[in-house]
This record gives sequence, C-alpha cells and structure tokens, in this order.
Amino acid sequence: MAAARTPQGDTGTGGSKGVKESSRLSGPGRLRGSLRTVGRALHLPFTGTARGIRKATHAHGAGESGLGKLIELHGVNGAGDVMITVALASTVFFSVPTDEARGRVALYLAITMAPFTLLAPVIGPLLDRIPHGRRAAMAGAMLARALLALILSGAVVSGSIQLYPAALGVLVASKAYGVVRSAVVPRLLPPGFSLVKANSRVTLGGLLATGIAAPIGAGLQQVGPRWPLYGAFVIFVAGTFLSFTLPPKVDSAKGEDTALLAADEEHLHGPHRRPVKRPGLRTVGPAVTHALAVNASIRCLTGFLIFFLAFLLREHPISGQSAAVSLGIVGVSAGAGNALGTAVGAWLRSRAPEIIIVTVVACVLGAAITAALFFGAILVAGLAAIAGFAQALAKLSLDALIQRDVPELVRTSAFARSETLLQVSWVLGGAVGIVMPLNGTLGLAVGAAIVGTGWLTTVRGLIGSARRGGAARPRVA
Repeated sequence: MAAARTPQGDTGTGGSKGVKESSRLSGPGRLRGSLRTVGRALHLPFTGTARGIRKATHAHGAGESGLGKLIELHGVNGAGDVMITVALASTVFFSVPTDEARGRVALYLAITMAPFTLLAPVIGPLLDRIPHGRRAAMAGAMLARALLALILSGAVVSGSIQLYPAALGVLVASKAYGVVRSAVVPRLLPPGFSLVKANSRVTLGGLLATGIAAPIGAGLQQVGPRWPLYGAFVIFVAGTFLSFTLPPKVDSAKGEDTALLAADEEHLHGPHRRPVKRPGLRTVGPAVTHALAVNASIRCLTGFLIFFLAFLLREHPISGQSAAVSLGIVGVSAGAGNALGTAVGAWLRSRAPEIIIVTVVACVLGAAITAALFFGAILVAGLAAIAGFAQALAKLSLDALIQRDVPELVRTSAFARSETLLQVSWVLGGAVGIVMPLNGTLGLAVGAAIVGTGWLTTVRGLIGSARRGGAARPRVA
C-alpha cells in the first residue's frame, strides 16, 4: 500500500517524464520561451497600436462601407506630405539667412505655385472625365510623389534645379489626391452617417497622422537631409497599394453628372446660352456659392499667414524663444484649432451651416483686427488657432450645404470642383504673404482685409438662406 502511494515523480515512468520536462524547461526550450516572451513584449506596442487604430477608423459601420480604409489612406497621405514639407523647409527656409531665404522661397513660389495656379483649375474637370479610375488616380498620385521624393532626395543635397520642378510635381499630385478624395467620400458613407461626420473623421485621421509624422520627420532630418524624403518614399509606396484596397464602388460613376459652380439658373443662360446637351447639368445654388466664396477667403488667409508669419517670426521671434520654437508654437496652435474645429463640426453635424459659417468667420475677422491693432505673441498664436478652427468648421459647413442643396446627380462633381477652387485660394494667399514687408501690424491688417472682404460680400446671402430654411433644390438647366 505504501508503495502504491509513492508519487510518480519519485520513481518509475512518471519520474522519468518529470526529469525530461525539467530538462526541457532548463535547456534550449527555456531560452526559446524567453525569446518568444521578449518578442511578444516588443511586438505588442506596434500590434496593439495598429489594432487600436483599426478599431477607431472602422467604428460605426465605417469598416463595412470602406470609409475606414479611406481614413487610413488619408493618414498615410498626410504623413508623407509632412515628411516632404520638413525636408523642403529645412533646405529652402532654415538653411540660409532670412534675406536669402525670402528670395529662395519667392523663387520656389514662382516656379512651383504659379504654374500650379494655372494647372489647379484643370485638375477637377480632368478628374471628372475619369470617374471610373478614382482608385487608380489616387494610387497614381501616391506613386508619383514616391518617385519625386527620390528625385528630391538628391536635389536637396546638390542644390540642383531639379528641386523646383520636382516640388511642383509633388504639389500637383497632392492636390490631385485631395480633389479625388473629396469626390470619393460621398461614395463611402455608412448608413446613418452625414457627410459632415464622414469628412470630420477623414480630416482628424489626417491631422493625427501629420502630428505623429512631423517629429519623426524632424528626427530624420537630424540624421541627414535625405532621410525625411526616404521616409516619404516608403510611406507613399504603402499608400499606392492601400489605394487599391478601397471598395470597387469608388470607381462607379452611376447616377453622376457634372456640376457648374453657378449661383442660379440665370447664370447658365448668360455665359452658357448654347443648349446643354445633357439635361442632367445643374447649378449648385446660392447658399453653396456664398459658402464657397467665404471658405475661399479663409483658405486665402491661412495661406497668407503661413508664409507671412514664417518670415516675420524668423526675423522677430516670440520673446525668449528661438525662431524655430516660435514657428512651432504658432504651428501647434493652428493644428490644435483645426482639430478642435473638426471635432466641433462632427458634434454639430449639419445644424444651421450658414449661421456657423457667418459666426466663425466673424470671429476670425475680429481676431485678425485685434492682432493687428495690439500686435503680440499671444495674439498671433491666438489668431493662428482661431483661423485653424474656423477653416475646419467652415469647410465642414460647406460640405453640409453641398449635401443639402446639391442634387446627388452632381454632388461628387461639386465636391471636386469646390476643392480645386479652395486650393487655388490658398496658393494666392501664400503669394501675397511672401511679398509683404515684415511689419506685423501691416501684415495682419492685410490678412483682416482678405477675410473681411469674403465675409462682407457673403454674409447677407448666407443669413437670407438660413432664414428661408435653405434654398430650394436647384432646377435642371
């Protein structure tokens, strides 16, 4: 009986098995187990982050509709663009004295922005002609920037003239992506999603990716001027493949036609007296055109502030701070304001978009006038934050008006063409900012005049539209 109660680990076959198990745990097996544990620990932050991002972008039906993949693609787009921006800013702006930098940036604008201003109006209509190739167009914009990033990686070191045409190509490809992305969003709305909410998610995804990639790009810049561009190459190659993961319905043009950005039917019978071949051609309505005009003034202001404040703060940085830190403070303020405006827009959804536009632009106008009269570091940072907030919220309100007033037949085309106009406005504002003398009061007064002109010329029409409860649906021309 005593022998029967003897534990197996002491004698017999059970004891032999225990010895083997102990030997396995104390030998190479234990090492392999430890390596697996370390590997899981190192891998967890990346896989956990990826799962968290995927969960956030695919929530509330966005995964099933394909909107989640567009959010991720837009994040990739923002990360790649900011890598190129960091590399070019360090080469064109920070690497030389202020006077020389102004000349180099002016040359950069003349060679890149001026041709882009002529090309941008063509981008929207051109892309309207290839609605069945939207995924290919987005992938092409990504691949083009990947290849141009490699060209720029050599130009930033050698100072070659290739820098300017390559930068122009990057700019055109980036804006082409933006136009196509605006046309794609309505195709990927989940059930119960408003266009404003969808655009808010896409924009926030891009802002978060930009905020993460910017310090990484700055760190790569410390390694060497080529490295941010190598990073951009990798990111855009990933974006090329990610573009084709969007649902096939993105390429469908079923039920779509071309929109004209005319305020009413009378405008069509003026410049467009010839009979319209396609009866589906429609106008977009007065509320949309007024909202588009005031959004263009805000984009013009933001382009102006970017270039004007870049040189002003380099020459006269915030008290006690370096030029780079001063620019960083203003940039973070603008980014925070933009993110807050996007979040507030998603919360407000499409409630009284005309009143929202009139209110936020009035706030920008007041902030610009105040900053011009009492010029100071805090007021400049506050103006940047308010301008970023207003740009985001006014753009989302414009999206809401397009969704409300523009027939679905031409809605996609209206988004594409309006985005092109806004991009041109940003370029024109930047051109004004680069030629302004470095006088804070004078510069911000000009900025106030830009946004004030847009606000004063549209406020009456927008308030009238709000009182009527929205314009009647436009008629077929």
